[in-house]
Amino acid sequence: MQMFNEEIQGQLKEIFQELKGDVTIALFTKEGECPTCEETLAYMQEVEALSDKIHLATYDIQKDDALAKEYNIQMVPSIVLLNEKNEYHGVKFNGIPAGHEINSFIPALLEVSGQESEVPAELAERIKKINKPVNIKVFITLSCPHCPGAVQKAHKLALMNPMIEAEMIEAETFGELSMKHNVSGVPKIVFNDELDLLGNQPIQEFLNTMEKIS
Repeated sequence: MQMFNEEIQGQLKEIFQELKGDVTIALFTKEGECPTCEETLAYMQEVEALSDKIHLATYDIQKDDALAKEYNIQMVPSIVLLNEKNEYHGVKFNGIPAGHEINSFIPALLEVSGQESEVPAELAERIKKINKPVNIKVFITLSCPHCPGAVQKAHKLALMNPMIEAEMIEAETFGELSMKHNVSGVPKIVFNDELDLLGNQPIQEFLNTMEKIS
C-alpha cells in the first residue's frame, strides 16, 4: 500500500526542490526478526523516488555489523541520514517516521542536505560549548502531534555539535526500551539515559538539561 497519494507526492516533490545537496537514507533492518522493517523499506523507497537528490542504501544490522557499530545502530528498523559526503551527523530515526513524524523526517532531510535554519546567536554559542558526549532519545508515537517538534530540536542540536547524537524512538515498536525509561507520555526526551524532559520543550530546556550532565 502506498503511503503517499498523488497530491502529497506533488507537495513533497516541491518541498524536495529545496534540498541543497544529496542525502542518503541509510536503512538498517534485520532478516526475519523485524515486523515493521518491510513497511519502513517500502516507505523509504517512496521517499527516494520523489527526488534525484535522495538516495536509499539498505543494510542488515548483523551482516553489516561494522557499519552498524559506526553509526551506533542498536535496534531495527533504524535510519541514519548522511550528507553528500556520506558523513553521519547524529540524525537518527528508530522505527518508521510515518504519521505525524513525517513532519520531523522532511526537515531532517532538508537540514542534512545543507539547508540550515537559524538559531539565535546566544543559543548557538551554548550549543557549541557542549563538550561531553550527549545522546538524546526522543520517544514518540505516530499519532502524537507535538512529538515532531521535539524530534526536530534534538536533531538540530546534533547537526550543530558533533558531540551530540539525537534519535527518534517509536515507543510502541520498542516497547521494552520505553518501559525501561518509564515512558507514560510523549514526547519523552531522555539525555544520556539519566535525565529527562516531558513534552515539546523549548530548545533552551534541552540546553539547560544537557548542561547539567556530569
